[in-house]
Amino acid sequence: MTAFQIPFGPQHPALEEPINFMFEVEEERVVNVTPRLGYIHRGIEKIGEGRTYLQNVYLAERICGICSFAHALCYTQAVEELLGVNIPERAKFIRTIMAEMERIQNHYLWLGFAAKEMGFETLFMYAWRDRETMLGVLEMISGKRVNYGMSTVGGVRRDITDTMKKDVEAKLNYLEKRAEYYRKVCTREQTVLERTVGVGILRPRDALNLCAVGPTLRASGIRRDVRADERYAAYGEAPFKVITYKNCDVASRIYVRIDEIFESIKIIRYALKNLPDGPFRVRAPPRVPEGEAVSIVEAPRGEDLHYVKSDGSEKPARWKVRAPTLANLPSLCKMLAGVNIADIPVVIAGIDPCIACAERVVLVDTKTRGRQVWTGEDLWRYANEWYRSR
Repeated sequence: MTAFQIPFGPQHPALEEPINFMFEVEEERVVNVTPRLGYIHRGIEKIGEGRTYLQNVYLAERICGICSFAHALCYTQAVEELLGVNIPERAKFIRTIMAEMERIQNHYLWLGFAAKEMGFETLFMYAWRDRETMLGVLEMISGKRVNYGMSTVGGVRRDITDTMKKDVEAKLNYLEKRAEYYRKVCTREQTVLERTVGVGILRPRDALNLCAVGPTLRASGIRRDVRADERYAAYGEAPFKVITYKNCDVASRIYVRIDEIFESIKIIRYALKNLPDGPFRVRAPPRVPEGEAVSIVEAPRGEDLHYVKSDGSEKPARWKVRAPTLANLPSLCKMLAGVNIADIPVVIAGIDPCIACAERVVLVDTKTRGRQVWTGEDLWRYANEWYRSR
């Protein structure tokens, strides 16, 4: 049987962001896949080296519009570790509330995208309509629907009032009922079952060997969650269950996320009820002592990692981000091997990819095979020379 290659992307109706997959196909079945990144690299890590630690909080938020609070929280925790700053208990609870609200809106958004790739347009519109409820709550607390500007070095920038608590509880009741509805739809509706059950298999051994994270890992039956394993913010006090499923397919990835909505609602209710009194922010010095720190949080897509190195100045000497999508790409290639061509979009959607988060660039001298480090001026000069030569 002759295999042939099919390019998928970087521009494709099923892709929300540019990425290229080269599929090797026999008849209608994928036998091998090679991904290629690099189409929307933004150089955020290098930009951060030219900004102060406080300015980088807002830059970190812009790594991803859907996981913006997770990135800001992860970054600020690393800086606080370097400073030796202990934030107030009230700030820890508010950070937990914001993180879980972001998880809920992300999972509703993802459910809509997954439905769209199945051809289930009605479910897509329902999920996005209900997501607006949580976006309204986030806007009420922070003033913004995206990039909330809540986390800062030393705590949070805004408080949650008693009036806000009542409004949040009403919205949580509504979202809980809607999640129950989606659970019924996704476990009984034939459109969903035909497109997801037994599709995009990722066995537990492969999930571990390929270092999958987040709902992708937990849908393969592996009980790993940074909130439970590392206990940052107020997760050491708020009770919740780590959701896992064992069928290892796209359907399991749906069920994990829907069940996580219920757990997030439980965490928010607990945090609101037990919100400590006192300040929600402490003053932090602008100059960070020499040292390095690593911070890990459980973003909606999975484990998010920020590394910060300080040379004693007001700007970081190095800032490294490992977003969850980058960790899940090897697992995605494993899932795609063996699927039908028609199932490619829904399998890709199954990991909830954010390509802009994952983009990184390494400069390699093709003659010596040695790596190079360029300044912003070097990159600017190269870009101008390249365009002039065309």
